[in-house]
Amino acid sequence: MKNLKLIGPITQILTMDHLPLKGALKDEQMEILENCGILIEGEKILEIGIFEALKKKAISLGAVLIELKGDYVALPGFVDCHTHICFGGSRARDFAMRNSGKTYLEIAEAGGGIWDTVAQTRKLNLDELAEKTVQNANRHLSEGVTTIEVKSGYGLSVEEELKMLRAIQKANESTAADLIPTCLAAHMKPRDFAGSNSEYLAEISEQLFPILKNENLSNRIDAFVEKSAFSPEEIRPYFQKAKDSGFDITVHADQFNPGGSETAIQFGAKSADHLEASTEKEISQLANSDVVAVALPGASLGLGCAFAPARKILDQGGALVIASDWNPGSAPMGDLVAQASILATFEKLSTAEVFAGITFRAAAALGLEDRGKLKVDFLADFCLFTSSDYREILYYQGKMKPVMVWKKGEKI
Repeated sequence: MKNLKLIGPITQILTMDHLPLKGALKDEQMEILENCGILIEGEKILEIGIFEALKKKAISLGAVLIELKGDYVALPGFVDCHTHICFGGSRARDFAMRNSGKTYLEIAEAGGGIWDTVAQTRKLNLDELAEKTVQNANRHLSEGVTTIEVKSGYGLSVEEELKMLRAIQKANESTAADLIPTCLAAHMKPRDFAGSNSEYLAEISEQLFPILKNENLSNRIDAFVEKSAFSPEEIRPYFQKAKDSGFDITVHADQFNPGGSETAIQFGAKSADHLEASTEKEISQLANSDVVAVALPGASLGLGCAFAPARKILDQGGALVIASDWNPGSAPMGDLVAQASILATFEKLSTAEVFAGITFRAAAALGLEDRGKLKVDFLADFCLFTSSDYREILYYQGKMKPVMVWKKGEKI
């Protein structure tokens, strides 16, 4: 055995094991191990058990002992399955205009909106874009987020989308966090494309998809299905091409109008994200499907609109995940735990439901089966909070940050 480490004693370890992927959860269902340690071999967890007993075993195996003083709560490393942290510039002007009562159209006419970020992102070269992505990823990592999905979508041409995805790939080599790339070339039709929505989607699928496969830039295709972007009818051939090419699908769905989540279900998407406009019909359809429902409270806070119906989704048996949607326009905060705790307050989510939504259920939304729980043979991704009571983490609504973050068996 090589590279053995024992960390402990830890007052409370929330393993997030033995919990279902779908449906409501009570705090009493969580497995909470007390005064235990985590024995790591390389990148993975070798054993979790009572610290004193594990200490004797660790010493006999020649493990490095990292003995903790005081009270700590351990959780699996958080998984943020929906971000846009690869971008250029700022949209502070948009935020101020929106808060002063300007409409989406008025902001766009003044040079704001998604196209503003596209213009600012296109100005950056690949190295500059990668460096900014690393900075954002490392901030997330310091707050316990060890796996981060990152979308393109601010390039909106074959060349510029490739620049973004290559920048994400390069950034992944320079941060300890795992970056999971998603192609969001179907964010909106670019203003400098002369053809129709369908013609733009056809060009992207024909020219971009093969390169994504050849360079291993992304195995995930996303699209914004909305009146201001692409209709369900326009996106179907695009998603069919993606599915036929072996890509996983995820959808920006039901943010302002319903329709996207039904499309996600039709194509067997990994997830349907946003859902602020989902009605009883969409909630029921999602709950009865294998599509993971992803709530993005950061967008609701940024735009001043209703939250996704998280409570209803859980009560009907759906799989609910919480992600930050960290982006320069509608969700600039980028604090996953703060947003999750605020959503919990408004939607009456149990602590177990929140933690499940940012750990193993979020990993499932990305098709990852080796993280999101603290158990043998899973990645040694976890964070430690200075506390003797796990409930304090959400109680402080994001102000309590982890004091230690471990990624693949290494302390960050």
